Amino acid sequence: MITLDVLKEFGANTDEGMERCLNEEGFYLSLIPTALEKEGYLKIEDSIKAGKLDEAFEAAHALKGVLSNLALSPILKPVSEITELLRARTETDYEPYLNTMWEQRDKLAAYI
Repeated sequence: MITLDVLKEFGANTDEGMERCLNEEGFYLSLIPTALEKEGYLKIEDSIKAGKLDEAFEAAHALKGVLSNLALSPILKPVSEITELLRARTETDYEPYLNTMWEQRDKLAAYI
C-alpha cells in the first residue's frame, strides 16, 4: 500500500507534492497510480525506438509534468534528462535513460 512514508523512503519530495495537492493527503496519494500507468512510459520508449523524436518529446514532456507535480524525484530525474535530450533532438543512446526510468517506475509500482 502506498503511504507518505513509503514515498519518502522511495525518495519522493512528499512535502512539495502535498503542497501542490493543497495538502490533501488522500488526493495526493490517489494520483500516484496514474503517474505510474505504463502507457506514458511505453509511448516514450516506442517513439524513441521508432525514431519519432517529436512524438517522444511530447510524451516525455507530459510525463515530466505529472512526475514533477507529484515530486516523484527518482522517476522524474531520468524522464527530465530524456525530455531535455529530445528537446535538443540529440541523437544518442537513450537506452540507459530508459532503463533507469523503468527501474524507478517499477520500484515504486511494486509498493502499490
